[in-house]
Amino acid sequence: MNLARYAWLAMAAAIVTISLKYVAYLVTGSVGLLSDAAESVVNLVAAIIALVALKVAARPADASHNYGHGKAEYFSAGLEGLMIFVAAGVILVSAVRRFLDPVPLDSVGLGLAISTLATLVNGAVGWLLIRVGRRHRSVTLTADGKHLMTDVWTSAGVLVAVVLVVVTGWQRLDPVVAAVVGINILVTGGRLVVQSVRALLDEAVSPQDLAAVIAALDPFRSDQVAIHGLQTRQSGRHRFVSMHVLVPGDWTVQRGHDLLEQIEAAVRDALADSSVLTHLEPLEDRRAYDDYTYDGQATS
Repeated sequence: MNLARYAWLAMAAAIVTISLKYVAYLVTGSVGLLSDAAESVVNLVAAIIALVALKVAARPADASHNYGHGKAEYFSAGLEGLMIFVAAGVILVSAVRRFLDPVPLDSVGLGLAISTLATLVNGAVGWLLIRVGRRHRSVTLTADGKHLMTDVWTSAGVLVAVVLVVVTGWQRLDPVVAAVVGINILVTGGRLVVQSVRALLDEAVSPQDLAAVIAALDPFRSDQVAIHGLQTRQSGRHRFVSMHVLVPGDWTVQRGHDLLEQIEAAVRDALADSSVLTHLEPLEDRRAYDDYTYDGQATS
């Protein structure tokens, strides 16, 4: 599936929302709406980064990158987290300035209507990106979708603040709520950066995926067949699984090879988009146990 088209959709949504939110700011003079527009600029930059990352990640393995280019998606997710930090900084600085020098808001009704339309666009596109990203295990689309949903919450907070300013007459409430929203999105950016770093450190597959691998291996275990050295990692949408399979030393090479083919096929069926590497060892040789011994169930 061509996931890059969703990055193009995110870019189009960002351009639309930037325009709408900036117009809303010009109409009302609300620093909250200005900060909201600033975050949408970050959304556009993030969408461009996502598009580049998806195109790079889609490249097949080659002589220089034997395991493919999937990790490009993690760089994208990390950069999006950093972009969120930038947006939060802009919001907080603007909020402090407006708190020290409050300004009355104008044409609030029109401004709210325009900003609400922009928020609905972001919400729809963000929901779609998260859904597609999770379905196809694309960390780039998922991160971009979460970024847009963060923008939705930012916009919601700003809209509430603008309404409360009109109701209460307290002008400083506008920058106060903007600052609260800015702190909240800092947390979201931090989570994206942490997720990206963990993935770049070859984090194992999720507990659910590991359970699927173990379930696929269990039928092969017996008095004559043991499995250990189970290792997993993920690179973008692709997962890698390796293990040592121990069988009696007097088995023929053909018999052992046939077993490995069956095991690899079972794991690939249980875990889509996965590469499986097996290593055959004699069950009686103690040297076969002098390595990483995790079998998916216990450590020794």
